Amino acid sequence: MSFQAPKGVSEYVPPRSALFTEARSAFTQSARRACYADVETAVFEDTGLFVRGVGESSDVVRKEMYSFTDRGGRDITLRPEFTAGVLRSVLEHNLHKGALPVKVFTSGPAFRYERPQAGRYRQFYQFDLEAIGTEDPAVDAETIAVAYDAYQSLGLTQFTLLLNSLGDKNCRPAYRAALQEFLRTLDLDEETRQRIEINPLRVLDDKRPQVRAQTANAPYIVDYLCGECKAHHDTVRALLTRLNIPFEDAPRLVRGLDYYMRTTYEFDHALLGAQSGIGGGGRYDGLSEDIGGPSLPGIGFAVGLDRIVLAIESERGAAALSAATGCQVFGVPLGDPVLANEVHADMLTFITALRRAGIRADMAFGSRGLKGAMKAADRSGARFAVLIGTEERKAATVRIKDLQDGDQQDVAAASATDWLLRKLGEEAE
Repeated sequence: MSFQAPKGVSEYVPPRSALFTEARSAFTQSARRACYADVETAVFEDTGLFVRGVGESSDVVRKEMYSFTDRGGRDITLRPEFTAGVLRSVLEHNLHKGALPVKVFTSGPAFRYERPQAGRYRQFYQFDLEAIGTEDPAVDAETIAVAYDAYQSLGLTQFTLLLNSLGDKNCRPAYRAALQEFLRTLDLDEETRQRIEINPLRVLDDKRPQVRAQTANAPYIVDYLCGECKAHHDTVRALLTRLNIPFEDAPRLVRGLDYYMRTTYEFDHALLGAQSGIGGGGRYDGLSEDIGGPSLPGIGFAVGLDRIVLAIESERGAAALSAATGCQVFGVPLGDPVLANEVHADMLTFITALRRAGIRADMAFGSRGLKGAMKAADRSGARFAVLIGTEERKAATVRIKDLQDGDQQDVAAASATDWLLRKLGEEAE
């Protein structure tokens, strides 16, 4: 083999890919229950969309984007995040001229040039959800609830919701000035000192221990919120309490992108070490104007599917992969080689009937003997093996073996599907 995946690309193959699909499905189902609709948007965009939307001072734009000039001379960037592209699509297709808010979700790969490590990749996968067109704090709480319920449905317990407000254009200038005054007194490197003048909130997002130690006594933005922002923040907090969603106030919390304002939140997982953030989001009421659109408030979140897989594995342990295997029933065709084609046809017919009844089923293909086919059944993770051979064909039965306790019995072929549905249903209960 002469080729390997590029450095920093996250790939998922069986059986671990089942965890990835499970994570994505949990968020998809939670979003659909809240009446969010699917969208699929461009993987690459005009570079200017991210420069204007994400912010020229952000590390994403300055250091991490995969940008190139295409054959038509256009400046193109592989998406480093979803919100700017989703908002561009909503505006371009005039969804904002219909019923508001526009509630959409999507998922797929994003790209940033970073030092690869566990939970941080150059090609990574996100689920993204956006509610565009309302300032109602109830929508802020709704987006948080959609994410929280998805984490809960995955059985995750070791995560914490951190909540803050970043104010708005009315109250943030006063905080910005106070923060700059504080930061200018610190012993920081030249690049960080330049950031103080461009966007000082980015300094609070610096993950380096030496910077965090110096900014520990920085002023809190919540102390500078105007009346409207404070009321909005208090309402979000009260709504989360009503929804039984626990949270911690995190007055130091900022997000890595420049468009955030007011409600800002992050989900952290206790078992993931340095890369503990498994999702987060916030309000971006000025982003539409930044990219040339009308005044249009919005809020949303993105979750890192790669990190959620790591969180599932860290909480479930060795059972994570065995529980994720997709097969429930495995078919083992037996018998006279002369009748092999007929037996395989009978088995495929039976397995297809199981699938159409909602059972996840597979079978042994080719000319495997009994021993090899049963090994394949064990590897599949199935609860039951179904055996069909010459005797079973004559008797119009199938032999069903419980792969956990070894018990087996003959069941009439006509009623075997219902028998398996009943047994698998009892197991689920």
